[in-house]
Amino acid sequence: MSLLRFENVHKAFGGLKALDGVSISLEAGCMTGLIGPNGSGKTTLLNVLSGNLAPDQGDVIFDGRSIVGLQPSAIARRGVGRMFQITRLFRRLSTLDNLVTSGCAFGLSFHDALDRAERLIEELELTAVHDEDGGNLSGGQQKLLEFGSVFMGAPKIAVLDEPFAAIHPHMREVMVRFIRERHAEGHGFLIVSHDLPVVLGLTDDLIAMNAGQVVARGDADTVLHDPLVIEAYLGETAVS
Repeated sequence: MSLLRFENVHKAFGGLKALDGVSISLEAGCMTGLIGPNGSGKTTLLNVLSGNLAPDQGDVIFDGRSIVGLQPSAIARRGVGRMFQITRLFRRLSTLDNLVTSGCAFGLSFHDALDRAERLIEELELTAVHDEDGGNLSGGQQKLLEFGSVFMGAPKIAVLDEPFAAIHPHMREVMVRFIRERHAEGHGFLIVSHDLPVVLGLTDDLIAMNAGQVVARGDADTVLHDPLVIEAYLGETAVS
């Protein structure tokens, strides 16, 4: 049985169809990339999954049960971790306190949250900003901090929206290493990114969207040479 299913999901904003009958199935422990030009519906799909938007039609089944209508916090506690394209963190809390707060929200005791936060700070090479307010961190450090917050819980699938955008190459390497390690432990990933070289190096399953629809799925070679994908990217440099 699949871990996650989008079943004929529709979402419109006025006359714009952001999602137009999307049906996708993902298995537990997946490593899936989601690509497409700006405006193709990728972030809207993630917002529906995480409960930040309600679909106009269709269903989202996670771990055997519909999650449509649940609050984002309830969906997160069920095992859907979410990293946003525009970083969200507590700007006046320290790096450590950001992580501890997230851990307690996931239901950890303060002691367990503190222990996990300390380990994540070391893994993500944030020790130098351990006590620094989140708002004082660099953009890349803030991305790493939000990324770490996802793993203060135990996500069955981590949903990452442009995690590699505008960060230092070393920080990207830290994140990629962490993703590989957690995937080896059984965590699933759905990664939205315009950084195709990184996505192709990580994922073994690629989904392409355009105009609110899935236009191709398969391995990288199959998807990137699909005529509909080439047409979707026409005029952009992501696909030659």
